[in-house]
Amino acid sequence: MSGGDAAAPLTSLGPAWPERAAWGTAPSLRAWQAAALRDYLERSPRDFLAVATPGAGKTTFALSVAAELLGRRQVDRIIIVAPTEHLKLQWAEAAAKAGLPIDPTYSAGSGKISSDYVGVAVTYAGVGVNPLALRIRTERFKTLVILDEIHHAGDALTWGEGVREAFEPAARRLALTGTPFRSDINPIPFVTYAPGDDGVPRSVADYTYGYAEALADHVVRPVLFLAYSGEMQWRTRAGDEVAASLGEPLTKDLTAQALRTALDPAGSWMPSVLQAADKRLSEVRRHVPDAGGLVIATDQDSARAYAKLLKAIAGESATVVLSDEKAASKKISEFSASDSRWLVAVRMVSEGVDVPRLAVGVYATTTSTPLFFAQAVGRFVRARTRGEIASVFLPSVPRLLGFASELELQRDHVLGRKVSDDADIFAAEDDLLARAQAGESASADEKAVPFEALGSEARFDHALYDGAAFGHEGEVHVGSDEEMDFLGIPGLLEPAQMKELLQQRQASRSKPRKQAAAPDTVEQVATHEQLAVMRRELNGLVAAWNHRTGQPHGITHAALRKECGGPAAAIANAEQLKARIDRIREWAVRKTS
Repeated sequence: MSGGDAAAPLTSLGPAWPERAAWGTAPSLRAWQAAALRDYLERSPRDFLAVATPGAGKTTFALSVAAELLGRRQVDRIIIVAPTEHLKLQWAEAAAKAGLPIDPTYSAGSGKISSDYVGVAVTYAGVGVNPLALRIRTERFKTLVILDEIHHAGDALTWGEGVREAFEPAARRLALTGTPFRSDINPIPFVTYAPGDDGVPRSVADYTYGYAEALADHVVRPVLFLAYSGEMQWRTRAGDEVAASLGEPLTKDLTAQALRTALDPAGSWMPSVLQAADKRLSEVRRHVPDAGGLVIATDQDSARAYAKLLKAIAGESATVVLSDEKAASKKISEFSASDSRWLVAVRMVSEGVDVPRLAVGVYATTTSTPLFFAQAVGRFVRARTRGEIASVFLPSVPRLLGFASELELQRDHVLGRKVSDDADIFAAEDDLLARAQAGESASADEKAVPFEALGSEARFDHALYDGAAFGHEGEVHVGSDEEMDFLGIPGLLEPAQMKELLQQRQASRSKPRKQAAAPDTVEQVATHEQLAVMRRELNGLVAAWNHRTGQPHGITHAALRKECGGPAAAIANAEQLKARIDRIREWAVRKTS
């Protein structure tokens, strides 16, 4: 920016861009965006926090605010702070479409920029490196600072301090987030906190637009989760050989080892799941021809191996993104504009990355925190056409199934809350962003632990939709007709139609079994496979209850035994397990109502 010359003021932001808008919203702002904008302009606060589910259109809302403030001459310049280099470019492209030229190449301390620009885009890391330079720029003009995914200001002490120092003099600060805040004793800069009923301070949003509301407005897609379990064999660091079923009740360490075994590209589990996901993608592409898929890998080696498997399965090369660099940004943009089938990313394509055609996902990473899961699923929920369905393939791990069941749960940033359990939904996530951005380097610690996967076998477990589980009795083998009952669901369905179809397909194969039973038989003896399915369902519901209430798993299991009777779940019979499943569902309904 040369001197104090300001660009010509803008009176308003034009209509929302039709190619980016959800069904029923083009060519104007979505209802929530218009309501949030009215609220902002009426109150004109210096600080404003908007919490909106991924895919809802936070970028459009923020640029609408920016255009209005520039047009009213309440600000002269804009600074956009984003988590990653790729998102800086994405913000600049979106702003250009809205008539707001933003320089994404600026780095703190580089001096003046072209007078053609009304602002710059920087990263949180860049702010932390030189906050003083950005403070000087902020002081020189009446500046609006847009803090995208504001929770990252709490991911590193230097980042939070840098954000506070750089932007304290700003005329306006607009904070955005679409994912749950991390737990910390340090407040996030420019976020308001108020004590809750328990006296613990929590973040206070000025405007909230949740997943459930966005789903009702057809702004985001509903998500169908397809869970896969199976038998795993591995050798521990002590040289012991272990065999276990993925999804069965195991210790934390054994669950982690079973998951790593499943994700090993040399085993049978990943090829089977990738083949199932490709079948699902083919079914979706019957109705949505350009639909794409994303595999979220743990490390660089796995990503390359998955891409090789996908080429053999799908008959075309997959795009591989190993880290969030300039070359990766180009690859993501090219994939977004093409009709290629598969993208493979280390850990994840960064939060906020806009690839609207992603419709099928494979969660093939060992990272399992609430924030990471929410960010990952957020890549698939952006709606373009009414009736689109997102499909995400998951390992049948209780923690992940719990996150899937509670997708719509709203979480606030809690200050000073003690983490009492490793499964606590507010468990600290200090290294999460570094791991997501560093990508391939994050796998070094895992590889340092001696571990050898010996073999794996996949089987379809169940589908999760709208908080309910759907599946078939007994083992469902990969490639079977029973599996195709769920993989073959059409790619365009209304939410109510989806639920009805899932119920029909589940019931269609249970009828013959019921008719085959003798009419005077009171109860058939449950098979080992049936018991295993029921235990997994019970454990998934207990995990979901933990994430809703904070009650530890053990206490919930004990309460169910007290109310329903019977021994521990591991040795309970089918009738006892069913009673506990029904009871915990009753609890969930009572709590919701």
